[in-house]
Amino acid sequence: MPVKNRFAELLPEITEWRREIHENPEILFETHKTAAMVVGKLKEFGCDEITTGIGRTGVVAVIKGKTNTSGKVIGLRADMDALPILEETGVEYASKTPGAMHACGHDGHTAMLLGAAKYLAETRNFDGTCIVIFQPAEEGGGGGREMVEDGMMDRWGIQEVYGMHNWPGHPLGEFAIRSGPFFAATDTFEIEIEGVGGHAAMPQKAVDTTVVASHIVLALQTIVSRNIDPVHQVVVSVTSFETSSNAFNVIAQTVNLRGTIRTLQAEDRKLAEERLIKISETTADAFGAVARVNHIKGYPPMVNSPEQTEFAADVARQVSGDCADAPLVMGGEDFAYLLEARPGAYILVGNGDTAPVHHPEYNFDDNVIPAGCSWLVGVVENRMPAA
Repeated sequence: MPVKNRFAELLPEITEWRREIHENPEILFETHKTAAMVVGKLKEFGCDEITTGIGRTGVVAVIKGKTNTSGKVIGLRADMDALPILEETGVEYASKTPGAMHACGHDGHTAMLLGAAKYLAETRNFDGTCIVIFQPAEEGGGGGREMVEDGMMDRWGIQEVYGMHNWPGHPLGEFAIRSGPFFAATDTFEIEIEGVGGHAAMPQKAVDTTVVASHIVLALQTIVSRNIDPVHQVVVSVTSFETSSNAFNVIAQTVNLRGTIRTLQAEDRKLAEERLIKISETTADAFGAVARVNHIKGYPPMVNSPEQTEFAADVARQVSGDCADAPLVMGGEDFAYLLEARPGAYILVGNGDTAPVHHPEYNFDDNVIPAGCSWLVGVVENRMPAA
């Protein structure tokens, strides 16, 4: 099953959909226009059932195969939301919304799943049921979690779920995947350090929070270097250091730190949280200050199921001839919530030599579309072969 000829024919049409979505980016759960466009297309395709408002602004549609002797139900998911970035691509279909941009390729993901839905609704050459899932708020809002909490998996009886993301730097239209932990948990933290403010010329009368915070920043690096198993992947980054005063002659009363912790293993996630709190509080106490730590759990690690990963790789090899071993990714992905609810797999498809995702010059390469659509359709047709 190489790239299907039908998608070469549909490429101009799917590209037009993709660029329309690109011109009209929407952030987080505010994907109203995108969802309306998706619904309109799904109606044109003749999907058997279309439901809106799952996970606030998500869309779910049902496509039944010619037969259903298997009783299998497979879910395919694409994300719809954009990022709060000012676009700098200079393309003719650039964002019309200032400060919003499809800088991660979700416009391409949505367009490819629409292309696959069109094909599957035309042919129905499978034995079972396909559920196409269009999700809002992947970029930090947890739209996947909300769709699952809305009962999506049970309501449509989804047994397995599959997703795909374009990947700049990987050869155009070629695939990569890995079994087990793939994308990291994305926890964040805030630390407020309170000391005693004072005159910079009389530090003996103050408790210098800038000094305290600096020691905490350095000490937090020992979480990875001295507490975590060296063969595990963990990142602790302090990304913001803000004093309550910016005067030359004032020792600040408070300092606020912010940052992120990325982990792939549950035990590392727990240990990193414990050490973050202990190091911050005791270091501050040693200097006569107080540290108040707010640890905020983000997306869980995204873990591909072994059986479904090998199957997804087999389909990818049929489409492009090969499927590479993907690297571990310390970024987050809320498809993790869907994979916590059901077995499945998440695959990367190469976007060629383009700017990285989340960059103002990033752009999805429309030439990826035939390969991506063929993989999505291949998952359905191979997992639920026609009786």
